[in-house]
Amino acid sequence: MSEFSPIFLYLVISPLVSLIPLGLPFLFASNSSTYPEKLSAHECGSDPSGDARSRFDIRFYPVSILFIIPDPEVTFSSPWAVPPNKIDLFGSWSMMAFFY
Repeated sequence: MSEFSPIFLYLVISPLVSLIPLGLPFLFASNSSTYPEKLSAHECGSDPSGDARSRFDIRFYPVSILFIIPDPEVTFSSPWAVPPNKIDLFGSWSMMAFFY
């Protein structure tokens, strides 16, 4: 159990490091200056024109696919980081499945 203590410590500290900066503004923010003009939407000081929801151009989808493809590749290449004498049968077959 002691060899996993750094991992457990990381799993406890990392959410705190990310959640504390998210919670600090709620402690120091004041709600006393809520004017309707301040809460209204605007574009460069003029009244908004047009619909805020517009259709995406189809050219954005290939770019998004370029970001999605490397994710499974990193997942399936993780057995390559394990030394060959310590990998089990499942790791060997997952490495072979990555080739096909």
